[in-house]
Amino acid sequence: MKGGLTGMDRISKPTNADSEAFMPQQSRMQSIASAIDETTSGFNLMKWLGERSYVFEPIVHFLSKKAVPQHRISIWYYFGGLTLFFFVIQIVTGLLLLLYYKPTEQEAFSSFLYIQKEVPYGWLIRQIHSWSANLMVLMLFIHMFSTFFMKAYRKPRELMWITGFVLCLLTLGFGFTGYLLPWNELAFFATQIGTEVPKAAPGGEVIVELLRGGEDVTGATLTRMFSFHVVLIPGITLLVLSAHLLLMQILGTSVPIGYKEQGLVKGYDPFFPNFLMKDLIGWMIGFALLLYLAVNLPWELGVKADPLAPAPQGIKPEWYFWAQFQLLKDFKFPGGELTAIIMFTIGGVAWALVPFIDRQSAREEKSPAFTIAGVLVLVFMLVESYRVYLEYGF
Repeated sequence: MKGGLTGMDRISKPTNADSEAFMPQQSRMQSIASAIDETTSGFNLMKWLGERSYVFEPIVHFLSKKAVPQHRISIWYYFGGLTLFFFVIQIVTGLLLLLYYKPTEQEAFSSFLYIQKEVPYGWLIRQIHSWSANLMVLMLFIHMFSTFFMKAYRKPRELMWITGFVLCLLTLGFGFTGYLLPWNELAFFATQIGTEVPKAAPGGEVIVELLRGGEDVTGATLTRMFSFHVVLIPGITLLVLSAHLLLMQILGTSVPIGYKEQGLVKGYDPFFPNFLMKDLIGWMIGFALLLYLAVNLPWELGVKADPLAPAPQGIKPEWYFWAQFQLLKDFKFPGGELTAIIMFTIGGVAWALVPFIDRQSAREEKSPAFTIAGVLVLVFMLVESYRVYLEYGF
């Protein structure tokens, strides 16, 4: 037909789409196999991960730009990381203990016995948990006093100091609430004495009832301490710790007053990877010490608490409460307990607000009066704790 295409013309001259549609099956399979072979032969795991983790690049870049000053007392910078390390150990071992622990008056002690004697390596997990708690408090105290003496709380790090102070209180709360959980004789009567102290203050009965879940230390107290120890305090701690770490990364590490001017700063280490690698070495040393203490100096479980039995001799709190315990013993005169509570409260508030009170350090000037005050607080804690040790032992 003139001016048009016949049916044979349409068949003999297919379009590109028609050609692809009618491609032989064998040819299509060869193309697919070739594409797969090209993909697998050129696969690079690091490239694959890099393409999907690019969101972390700004974080790594920021950490690599962050620098830590190096000077003769820069070793004190590592104790904050050690405190965090032992806190992580607390979380991990605490979660493992939760698999078997039963927070009831009837089963708490027996569940500890089961963990200690029946669960594979349960004794080790329990000892690591106990010792890491003590080492965490020790590292925290060292970190807090080193921060104080280096005046690292000064402007613009006031909020770092306040969040650190709150973390200190929360850590002591961990120790206080966890002490009763084994439900042994020593923990029962120590908790009874410890929760009795607020009664000396006006309105203290409300605090006592809040802690005990009633008028006396009972199974309700155990359940309440358990909920504080594994839910409330950890939740608050994670929030405050996140704020503390964020402020630390943003504001950086403080240099002692006058060190830059006197040329005592030897240089700066990049936080990532140099300082972080040194931190990891400190963590490995801390973990080795932890294992040594857990294996060679195990904590005894004692005997099950009997609320009807008289309190045994030598009841005392954990060592990080010894200074307060001894002061309360010394203040046996009428109103002495209330006086001690007022002193603790005023001292704690002053310690928390020291960045705002110490105006000299805020102007980058040395403040010897505050250094002397810090030394007096440290000496008080050491002397009073030593007095308890002499009377009761460890």
